Amino acid sequence: MNRRIPVYEYLRKNWLLVGILGCIFLAALYPQLGSKQGPLRTEYSVKYGAVSLIFLISGISLKTDSVLYTFQQYKLHLFIQAFTFVLVPIFAQLFTQLLTLLGVNSWVLKGLITVACMPPPVSSAVILTRAAHGNETAAIFNSVLGSFLGVIITPLSLLFNLGYTTIVPLVGTMIQLVTTVLIPLFMGQIIRNFAGFRGHTLPLNSISQCALLFVIYTTFCDTFETPETGLSAPDILASVFSVLFMQMVLMGVSYSMAQYLHHYFTAQDTVAIIFCSTHKSLTLGIPILRIMFHGYSHLSQISLPLLVYHPTQIILGGLMVSQLKDWVHAYRGKRPPV
Repeated sequence: MNRRIPVYEYLRKNWLLVGILGCIFLAALYPQLGSKQGPLRTEYSVKYGAVSLIFLISGISLKTDSVLYTFQQYKLHLFIQAFTFVLVPIFAQLFTQLLTLLGVNSWVLKGLITVACMPPPVSSAVILTRAAHGNETAAIFNSVLGSFLGVIITPLSLLFNLGYTTIVPLVGTMIQLVTTVLIPLFMGQIIRNFAGFRGHTLPLNSISQCALLFVIYTTFCDTFETPETGLSAPDILASVFSVLFMQMVLMGVSYSMAQYLHHYFTAQDTVAIIFCSTHKSLTLGIPILRIMFHGYSHLSQISLPLLVYHPTQIILGGLMVSQLKDWVHAYRGKRPPV
């Protein structure tokens, strides 16, 4: 009996990680169910269902004062955006130079650099920050800001780093952000402030995490459905290990830099920095790759790092949530020591 209690406590404390692993298992069993054009119609149920629900709950949960205060945290926003669009591409260039010496496929390396130029996603970083009790408001603000900036900065960054570029669909991106993020957030704030509903009687955090699990499940369904034509075992292994190493280093560097600047950032801010600075958007990345390298016989190798990066950032984030939550509770509202 005593042996069961630690297992139960571990599952209860790390249920998001367990849920992520369960989603991967279910997606591997029957990927057609949650893939694009599948019976779940994920082009609508994810984009306008799960993602909108996540931000509606965020709007209900966030105090309006914290939203207003977030607009004043310009140092935090500058740090996250500079790390995302400047430091990550620089690191990718240096890292790919090293991998070139090791004989890694040059098209896979182009894919790594392309990933580094992408903006942050609008859902995974927010939910992981929320689950770890980080600065959720800052995570939302920087995810939205990064997506808007990415429309302009990503094509320029690709041109500078690769010599290739494309035009990001400005109107389509703006409409998607407004309809799936800003409108649900605004509606949530209206419900909170004018309808008087604060969600105290509902497990809003668990509901939003379940919505993220649905997004994760459909993402892995698409991953398992992606044909592997033209991919060799060395290319796949090189991509997996390169992406894993790259993300771990970037998370470590972002944490260390935030700790070095601990006079400016609280523990909650640091959690938002770790996730928002290092996560990359699959939603915007795949269309850009298909536009830039349409007709190339090496498209599968170029796309592979992004297809690996997205699920890896979710799994690593799930592994870190419990530890970060305990760390935040130890230094809630304080500047953590260096």
